[in-house]
Amino acid sequence: MNGVVSPVPALVLAGATAIAVFLLGGGWDGSAVTLVGAIAAALLARRREVKVDTAPSPSPVTPTMEAMLDGVADPVLLVAHGRITIANAAARTALGAHVVGEDVRVAIRNPAAAQALAARDGHPVEIVGLAGRDRRWEMRVVPISDALAVVNLVDRTQHAAAERMRVDFVANASHELRTPLASIMGYIETLSDEAGEEPVLRQRFLTVMMNEARRMQRLVEDLLSLSRIEADKFRHPDSALNLVTLLDEVCAEMRSGGNPRAADLVLSMEDDLPPVAGDRAQLSQLFHNLIGNALKYGRAGTPVTVALRRAGSNIAFSVVDEGEGIAPEHLPRLTERFYRVDAGRSRSLGGTGLGLAIVKHIAERHRGRLEIASRVGVGTTVSVTLPPANGAVAATGTASGDAVIKA
Repeated sequence: MNGVVSPVPALVLAGATAIAVFLLGGGWDGSAVTLVGAIAAALLARRREVKVDTAPSPSPVTPTMEAMLDGVADPVLLVAHGRITIANAAARTALGAHVVGEDVRVAIRNPAAAQALAARDGHPVEIVGLAGRDRRWEMRVVPISDALAVVNLVDRTQHAAAERMRVDFVANASHELRTPLASIMGYIETLSDEAGEEPVLRQRFLTVMMNEARRMQRLVEDLLSLSRIEADKFRHPDSALNLVTLLDEVCAEMRSGGNPRAADLVLSMEDDLPPVAGDRAQLSQLFHNLIGNALKYGRAGTPVTVALRRAGSNIAFSVVDEGEGIAPEHLPRLTERFYRVDAGRSRSLGGTGLGLAIVKHIAERHRGRLEIASRVGVGTTVSVTLPPANGAVAATGTASGDAVIKA
């Protein structure tokens, strides 16, 4: 053996140490650095030992080492004397297989990365645009020795997108609440002056204030509803529910609610539909939102067709209006919170901009599929496909919870 010690015990120790770091709460970031650091130490030891061997030495990077690193989900690089000597599978996917042997500063062209590589202090830095224009990474450079360092990259793209959505949501909600609140405060100030002495003017102002207060109430109720639905997102309902009975009740309620367009409702339901595993309150809200939208945005005097039928082994609910339709560029964004095709018209009709977002989340919780199809000048069809209570596999070929958009 010429005095060469096998690296296997070191690798076993490396794997055990990485697992221990993970179990103790260090996460995969710490585990990756620990694993690569231990492998680097094993490489150094092996290289020192093979110096005394005059025979040609095999590559110090064994298949076992590569397999262990390839098991790490995040990109990990081992840098020796400024060059990348090992790149795991995730790193080769993100940066390309050609980076092995390259100068690390060339492989990761970024000012923040260059500073981190020079500092080698293990502090995380944010890298933007690596392996994709909009991708965001957290990068750490951990020194192993004067010559060796571990570079660990963690993809934070989804986290950044979620944070942007949260910030946008708070900003939009604040704006939507501030607008009616400013109107109410303005009328209160006016009423506190001379205008409050005129009965007709006072009554007109009070009517406007009441309408604005109700608008705020609807928005707050929708925000609370959306929050509750998201909290229950991963808890699949287990109560058997008859959709025929529920839809009949919703349509009867809308007809008796005083909506002048309720007379345009046309209800079509197949007999003997199987029950679904559903949340009664949420599915009632889904029906109300979709039928209400069709009544608001469809042309007066045209039918709004509400149907409940079989779709393979599933149950499909659909609402068809004969309104102005929606242009194709708006369709992909309809389920975004506060997105409106015509903001002025939506607000004048009492819309909060959250109706379809709520519908989407309800459909997701019920393992259903939301589909929106529209043609300008013809009308819009919105349908939700739900699996039956027995858990039969969807026959539509689309993953549950998806929103499918058709122009």
